[in-house]
Amino acid sequence: MYTINDRPLDRNTYLFSQFLTANLVTIVILSRGNCGLSKCISVYMVAMATADLLVMIFNVIVYHIFSKLFPLSFLSYTAVCTFIVYMQCIALDISVWFTVSFTFDRFVSICCRKFKIKYCTLRTAAAVLTTVAVLLCLDNVPYWFAYEPERIINNMHWGCLPRLDFFSSPAGVAFNSFESVLIVWIPFALMLLFNCLTVRCILVASGARRGLRGHSSENQSDPEMENRKKSIILLITVSGSFMLLWLTSAVSFLTTRLTNTEQYLIDYASPAYIATEADYLLMYLSSCTNTCIYAATQTKFREELKKLMKSPWTFLLTLGKLMKNQTKASRPNDSSITDRAEF
Repeated sequence: MYTINDRPLDRNTYLFSQFLTANLVTIVILSRGNCGLSKCISVYMVAMATADLLVMIFNVIVYHIFSKLFPLSFLSYTAVCTFIVYMQCIALDISVWFTVSFTFDRFVSICCRKFKIKYCTLRTAAAVLTTVAVLLCLDNVPYWFAYEPERIINNMHWGCLPRLDFFSSPAGVAFNSFESVLIVWIPFALMLLFNCLTVRCILVASGARRGLRGHSSENQSDPEMENRKKSIILLITVSGSFMLLWLTSAVSFLTTRLTNTEQYLIDYASPAYIATEADYLLMYLSSCTNTCIYAATQTKFREELKKLMKSPWTFLLTLGKLMKNQTKASRPNDSSITDRAEF
């Protein structure tokens, strides 16, 4: 199934390489700060794009592609394999909680005007993202001790197998259940709550603002309302896409990981296994949608994307003109050739 000549794997590799490129382009564009967004929003969006990039690298490319194409490479060392599993968990957790942090920031900005001045700043955003990343790295430390070598060849540890004594112990069961709730249900509930409160606040404020402006200005544009509209579109599309793609995971985690279903004995015909693989596919897909969302909802992002796409060709054309001008300047003119001939 996982061979280089396997066409489905080739297509998937090409597809996810395109998503990887899209995330890199998104990071570059947002880092320039020319999209008309505040620095606070830009920091959150760059952080989310970086987290999605980590998911694409460790969860898709390294684990599902490289590890299958090169089964006897250094990726199969137990230490490297455990590190990959650890980074997989961290990448998914960070991607989820960075999205929650962005949703909460937009909720504060729109619904909590007094708290907005202190919270919605560049320094606070950097502090929140750093704290979340550090806490999640510490939270996933038990995964370093949850796997054992699959086999030992010439004193080299190869492969990773889940330690049944760890996952079947009360501490392991509690840790696994806590991780399931932490990565799925709590973020899902928080984003749903923040989005509902934000939409309610915007609808109430919009109605009050229309009443204050009166009927005489109905045909006039309202910059404040336009900004709120753009903010709510960006918020709903980002968090709504996340919740829609993680809905299957929420149900699957509830039916498999929080029950007595044995998840480590792989049965390819089992409904639990099929559901789990479907959630992973949708989870990874959620890391590829933000670039399309930004391009669809943000006019200046599209303009910067066009400039970035044109920049290599512009550079090549400019370089060609410079080389052409230098060639002309280095050539002797006709009069100098004539003078030389007469001499």
